[in-house]
Amino acid sequence: MVVLAIAKDLVEVTNNCFINRIILKSLKESLTMVLRKKEKKNFFLGSYRLIALKNILAKVLKKYIANIMLKAAEEYRLLF
Repeated sequence: MVVLAIAKDLVEVTNNCFINRIILKSLKESLTMVLRKKEKKNFFLGSYRLIALKNILAKVLKKYIANIMLKAAEEYRLLF
């Protein structure tokens, strides 16, 4: 499975980012698409919707970091 093959490298990169306090530029970027709403036929700003597509790796890393923080908070009883 592909996930298992890259999991070790992903954890290593994440830990390296934590230790060195580095956030890769590509993880901060997103692609924003502008879509016109179906019911709107005019050219006012309210007639459009912005959709931001975030980097998939950034989403995975964010979830991984959130899990680490949750485990630490539970271990040290920081949650009420």
